Amino acid sequence: MAMRRQYRNEGIDETALPPAPLPLFRRWLAEVVAADLPEPNAMVVSSAAPDGQPSSRTVLLKEYGEDGFVFYTNYESRKGRELTANPAVALLFPWHALDRQVIVCGTAERVPAARTEAYFRSRPYGSRIGAWASEQSSVIASREDLEKRYAELEARHPEGTEVPVPPFWGGFAVVPDTVEFWQGRENRLHDRLRYRREGGLWAVERLSP
Repeated sequence: MAMRRQYRNEGIDETALPPAPLPLFRRWLAEVVAADLPEPNAMVVSSAAPDGQPSSRTVLLKEYGEDGFVFYTNYESRKGRELTANPAVALLFPWHALDRQVIVCGTAERVPAARTEAYFRSRPYGSRIGAWASEQSSVIASREDLEKRYAELEARHPEGTEVPVPPFWGGFAVVPDTVEFWQGRENRLHDRLRYRREGGLWAVERLSP
């Protein structure tokens, strides 16, 4: 398919990189937000079943910091089960409008229950009810069954009352081993700069495009 185009954005100068990936990630994310792109915190989470079968889905990054990149999900969903059995995980931030990608590879760890509870209470009422209503990744008979389940829970926990955190729901923090920053350049000579954890420090290496 003849759908290629030239990438003409400014490249990455490794001599000006910070010693750790988080400041650069924070700057790139701020530039995505400033560009008014839709869902700037959307990321593709890739996991693998114990038999090696991979799977991917898009989720929203909710927190990030020195302890990792955090998202929340149903622990009994496909990704929840896979990450519990095999915590190796990859995250992809596909910021195509800026000809950029960030790829994080590392290990998923469940966040403490108190952190999950604090985030859950900050969610809109409908999202809290929805977390209870959906047996994520399971087969359901119809949309009507899902909406009936939601209505039953809405009646049980009216808006303005406490909606408890489902015991099967919570956060994962992805602790990175590598963080790669990809910037599209002319003639497919893209910039790929990868931070790789070495003990308590980070090494930076340029990858061939």
